[in-house]
Amino acid sequence: MSETWRPLRFIDREIEVTHLHPPALAKKPHAPDSFVWDGQTYRVRELLSTWARYERRGRMQANMQPAHLETAARRGSWGVGRFYFRVRTDRGGVFDLYYDREPESAGDRAGHWFLWRELKPGS
Repeated sequence: MSETWRPLRFIDREIEVTHLHPPALAKKPHAPDSFVWDGQTYRVRELLSTWARYERRGRMQANMQPAHLETAARRGSWGVGRFYFRVRTDRGGVFDLYYDREPESAGDRAGHWFLWRELKPGS
């Protein structure tokens, strides 16, 4: 039986990540080997789970024909979606991180990493 987790605190702040072996596809990364948050480096010791969500949010939801929305929500489309990673760090903490594929602007087409929340064991 897998361990259950519940949020300890929500953070949702952009972070820097490090990959010892860069992802083959920039917009479809694997879990990072470490991340920097609030001036501290956290090394990922264990990947607990991973999942993806390809739903379009906000105005992005309105710019696609309804017939194509279901397919896009299943496999994604360029610049849409998030990859989530639940990790245990070298400090013992458990965190949910995500990579947001959405570009900020035409000049910044890369996605961004976020530290979503810190977790604690659930009952």
